Amino acid sequence: MRKIYYLSTCDTCKRIMKEIEVDETWIKQDIKTEKITEVQLEEMKELAGSFESLFSRRAQKYKALGLKELTLSEDDYKKYILEEYTFLKRPVTIIENQIFIGNSKKVTEAVIQALK
Repeated sequence: MRKIYYLSTCDTCKRIMKEIEVDETWIKQDIKTEKITEVQLEEMKELAGSFESLFSRRAQKYKALGLKELTLSEDDYKKYILEEYTFLKRPVTIIENQIFIGNSKKVTEAVIQALK
């Protein structure tokens, strides 16, 4: 299985999807128009090891809600990601049983290697 959780309005996500050649054989989920379910998030957590690793501290609401000053638990990370799509670090790419989180060059290179 090849699946990518992305944001269609994000130029970085679009660039990465083009770079890794996401085509019609992939399962694509625009997290803005198709919310992440609790089951999907649990599956991602199983592969990633924690909800924190899936959480984006770059989201504008992270500062706006004052989350930077709080000590968040795993349950908090889960709750915020389910409530607000911008808290998911994007894109999240799943290839078979491997997960790749975020848009760093290193992560993108790892996805390309996994696809070979």
